[in-house]
Amino acid sequence: MTPITAEILLFEGFDELDAVGPYEVFDYGREAGAPLETSFVTLEPTDLVRASHGMRVEPDGTLGDPDLLVVPGGGWASEDGGVRRAISETRLPAAVADAHARSATVASVCTGAMILADAGILEGRPATTHHTALEDLAEYTETVDQRVVDDGDILTAGGVTSGIDLALWLLEREFDADVADSAAEVLEHERQGTVHR
Repeated sequence: MTPITAEILLFEGFDELDAVGPYEVFDYGREAGAPLETSFVTLEPTDLVRASHGMRVEPDGTLGDPDLLVVPGGGWASEDGGVRRAISETRLPAAVADAHARSATVASVCTGAMILADAGILEGRPATTHHTALEDLAEYTETVDQRVVDDGDILTAGGVTSGIDLALWLLEREFDADVADSAAEVLEHERQGTVHR
Protein backbone atom coordinates (compact mmCIF):
# COMPACT_ATOMS: atom_id res chain seq x y z
CA MET A 1 0.00 0.00 0.00
CA THR A 2 1.27 3.44 -0.95
CA PRO A 3 1.60 5.84 2.01
CA ILE A 4 -0.77 8.82 1.95
CA THR A 5 -0.70 12.11 3.82
CA ALA A 6 -4.12 13.61 4.46
CA GLU A 7 -4.69 17.15 5.69
CA ILE A 8 -8.04 18.46 6.89
CA LEU A 9 -8.17 22.21 6.32
CA LEU A 10 -9.76 24.08 9.22
CA PHE A 11 -11.07 27.64 9.24
CA GLU A 12 -13.13 29.71 11.64
CA GLY A 13 -16.72 28.46 11.68
CA PHE A 14 -16.13 25.03 10.09
CA ASP A 15 -18.64 22.34 11.06
CA GLU A 16 -17.24 20.04 13.73
CA LEU A 17 -18.44 16.72 12.36
CA ASP A 18 -17.42 17.60 8.79
CA ALA A 19 -13.81 17.55 9.97
CA VAL A 20 -13.77 15.22 12.98
CA GLY A 21 -15.78 12.46 11.27
CA PRO A 22 -13.24 11.91 8.45
CA TYR A 23 -10.33 12.36 10.87
CA GLU A 24 -11.59 9.55 13.09
CA VAL A 25 -12.32 7.27 10.12
CA PHE A 26 -8.82 7.82 8.75
CA ASP A 27 -7.26 7.14 12.15
CA TYR A 28 -9.13 3.84 12.46
CA GLY A 29 -7.95 3.04 8.94
CA ARG A 30 -4.38 3.69 10.08
CA GLU A 31 -4.91 1.37 13.04
CA ALA A 32 -6.16 -1.27 10.59
CA GLY A 33 -2.86 -1.10 8.70
CA ALA A 34 -3.29 1.68 6.14
CA PRO A 35 -0.13 3.82 5.83
CA LEU A 36 -2.10 7.01 6.33
CA GLU A 37 -1.03 10.10 8.26
CA THR A 38 -3.80 12.59 9.00
CA SER A 39 -3.55 16.08 10.48
CA PHE A 40 -5.63 19.19 11.05
CA VAL A 41 -4.13 22.24 9.33
CA THR A 42 -4.85 25.94 8.82
CA LEU A 43 -3.59 28.49 6.31
CA GLU A 44 -1.74 30.52 8.94
CA PRO A 45 -0.19 29.39 12.24
CA THR A 46 -2.74 29.62 15.05
CA ASP A 47 -3.24 28.11 18.49
CA LEU A 48 -6.96 27.38 18.19
CA VAL A 49 -9.72 27.34 15.60
CA ARG A 50 -13.32 27.81 16.72
CA ALA A 51 -15.87 25.62 14.95
CA SER A 52 -19.48 26.50 14.16
CA HIS A 53 -20.90 25.00 17.38
CA GLY A 54 -18.19 26.42 19.61
CA MET A 55 -15.74 23.51 19.76
CA ARG A 56 -12.12 24.65 19.74
CA VAL A 57 -9.52 22.63 17.87
CA GLU A 58 -5.76 22.90 18.15
CA PRO A 59 -4.37 22.41 14.63
CA ASP A 60 -1.26 20.34 13.99
CA GLY A 61 0.30 22.91 11.69
CA THR A 62 -0.23 24.77 8.43
CA LEU A 63 -1.23 23.52 4.99
CA GLY A 64 1.61 21.60 3.42
CA ASP A 65 1.73 19.48 0.29
CA PRO A 66 -0.68 16.63 1.10
CA ASP A 67 -1.71 13.75 -1.13
CA LEU A 68 -5.28 14.30 0.04
CA LEU A 69 -6.85 17.59 1.15
CA VAL A 70 -10.23 17.47 2.92
CA VAL A 71 -12.28 20.68 3.06
CA PRO A 72 -15.15 20.75 5.59
CA GLY A 73 -18.20 22.99 5.32
CA GLY A 74 -20.15 24.93 7.90
CA GLY A 75 -22.05 28.18 8.20
CA TRP A 76 -23.47 28.40 4.69
CA ALA A 77 -26.92 29.25 6.04
CA SER A 78 -25.51 32.32 7.80
CA GLU A 79 -24.62 35.48 5.92
CA ASP A 80 -21.29 35.69 7.75
CA GLY A 81 -20.80 31.99 8.50
CA GLY A 82 -17.63 29.96 8.11
CA VAL A 83 -17.76 28.96 4.43
CA ARG A 84 -19.26 32.26 3.30
CA ARG A 85 -16.58 34.19 5.19
CA ALA A 86 -13.82 31.93 3.85
CA ILE A 87 -15.02 32.54 0.29
CA SER A 88 -15.32 36.31 0.77
CA GLU A 89 -11.77 36.46 2.14
CA THR A 90 -10.57 34.56 -1.01
CA ARG A 91 -7.42 33.02 0.47
CA LEU A 92 -8.88 29.63 1.31
CA PRO A 93 -10.33 28.90 -2.16
CA ALA A 94 -7.04 30.04 -3.70
CA ALA A 95 -5.10 27.65 -1.45
CA VAL A 96 -7.43 24.79 -2.39
CA ALA A 97 -6.96 25.54 -6.09
CA ASP A 98 -3.20 25.64 -5.60
CA ALA A 99 -3.17 22.30 -3.74
CA HIS A 100 -5.19 20.72 -6.55
CA ALA A 101 -2.84 22.18 -9.16
CA ARG A 102 0.04 20.56 -7.27
CA SER A 103 -1.67 17.15 -7.71
CA ALA A 104 -3.48 16.79 -4.39
CA THR A 105 -6.73 14.87 -4.45
CA VAL A 106 -9.30 17.28 -3.00
CA ALA A 107 -12.39 16.14 -1.12
CA SER A 108 -15.13 18.26 0.41
CA VAL A 109 -17.73 17.54 3.03
CA CYS A 110 -21.09 19.32 3.10
CA THR A 111 -20.87 22.96 2.00
CA GLY A 112 -17.11 22.68 1.71
CA ALA A 113 -18.08 22.02 -1.93
CA MET A 114 -18.86 25.73 -2.24
CA ILE A 115 -15.20 26.47 -1.46
CA LEU A 116 -14.16 24.01 -4.19
CA ALA A 117 -16.61 25.67 -6.57
CA ASP A 118 -15.25 29.13 -5.79
CA ALA A 119 -11.75 27.74 -6.29
CA GLY A 120 -12.77 26.91 -9.86
CA ILE A 121 -12.00 23.20 -9.64
CA LEU A 122 -15.56 21.83 -9.96
CA GLU A 123 -16.31 23.21 -13.41
CA GLY A 124 -17.62 20.46 -15.66
CA ARG A 125 -17.56 17.89 -12.87
CA PRO A 126 -20.41 16.18 -11.03
CA ALA A 127 -20.60 17.22 -7.38
CA THR A 128 -22.82 17.21 -4.32
CA THR A 129 -23.22 19.19 -1.13
CA HIS A 130 -25.66 19.68 1.73
CA HIS A 131 -29.23 19.64 0.37
CA THR A 132 -29.76 23.29 1.39
CA ALA A 133 -26.90 24.40 -0.89
CA LEU A 134 -27.58 22.23 -3.97
CA GLU A 135 -29.20 25.13 -5.85
CA ASP A 136 -26.24 27.36 -5.08
CA LEU A 137 -23.79 24.70 -6.21
CA ALA A 138 -25.76 24.20 -9.45
CA GLU A 139 -24.69 27.70 -10.47
CA TYR A 140 -21.13 26.32 -10.77
CA THR A 141 -21.49 22.75 -12.00
CA GLU A 142 -23.70 19.69 -12.46
CA THR A 143 -25.14 18.59 -9.13
CA VAL A 144 -25.79 14.98 -8.23
CA ASP A 145 -28.16 14.05 -5.42
CA GLN A 146 -25.90 11.37 -3.94
CA ARG A 147 -24.19 10.93 -0.61
CA VAL A 148 -20.69 10.68 -2.13
CA VAL A 149 -19.52 11.69 -5.60
CA ASP A 150 -16.12 10.44 -6.79
CA ASP A 151 -14.70 12.17 -9.84
CA GLY A 152 -11.17 10.88 -9.50
CA ASP A 153 -9.01 13.66 -8.10
CA ILE A 154 -12.03 15.53 -6.72
CA LEU A 155 -14.62 14.02 -4.39
CA THR A 156 -17.60 15.68 -2.75
CA ALA A 157 -19.95 14.50 -0.01
CA GLY A 158 -23.41 15.64 1.02
CA GLY A 159 -24.30 17.00 4.42
CA VAL A 160 -22.39 16.50 7.64
CA THR A 161 -22.47 12.75 8.44
CA SER A 162 -21.84 11.87 4.79
CA GLY A 163 -18.22 12.82 5.49
CA ILE A 164 -17.95 9.51 7.33
CA ASP A 165 -19.07 7.63 4.22
CA LEU A 166 -16.70 9.72 2.10
CA ALA A 167 -13.76 8.82 4.34
CA LEU A 168 -14.71 5.12 4.39
CA TRP A 169 -14.92 5.16 0.60
CA LEU A 170 -11.48 6.77 0.39
CA LEU A 171 -10.05 4.04 2.64
CA GLU A 172 -11.54 1.41 0.33
CA ARG A 173 -10.45 3.19 -2.85
CA GLU A 174 -6.89 3.99 -1.77
CA PHE A 175 -6.17 0.90 0.32
CA ASP A 176 -8.72 -1.93 0.34
CA ALA A 177 -12.21 -2.89 1.43
CA ASP A 178 -10.93 -4.72 4.51
CA VAL A 179 -9.41 -1.50 5.89
CA ALA A 180 -12.67 0.38 5.29
CA ASP A 181 -14.76 -2.43 6.78
CA SER A 182 -12.53 -2.53 9.87
CA ALA A 183 -12.95 1.21 10.44
CA ALA A 184 -16.72 1.01 9.89
CA GLU A 185 -16.97 -1.85 12.36
CA VAL A 186 -15.11 0.03 15.10
CA LEU A 187 -17.32 3.08 14.47
CA GLU A 188 -20.45 0.87 14.37
CA HIS A 189 -21.39 2.77 11.23
CA GLU A 190 -23.53 1.26 8.49
CA ARG A 191 -22.37 2.73 5.22
CA GLN A 192 -25.16 4.57 3.44
CA GLY A 193 -25.95 5.27 -0.16
CA THR A 194 -23.92 4.45 -3.21
CA VAL A 195 -20.85 6.23 -4.50
CA HIS A 196 -21.52 8.08 -7.75
CA ARG A 197 -18.54 7.58 -10.08
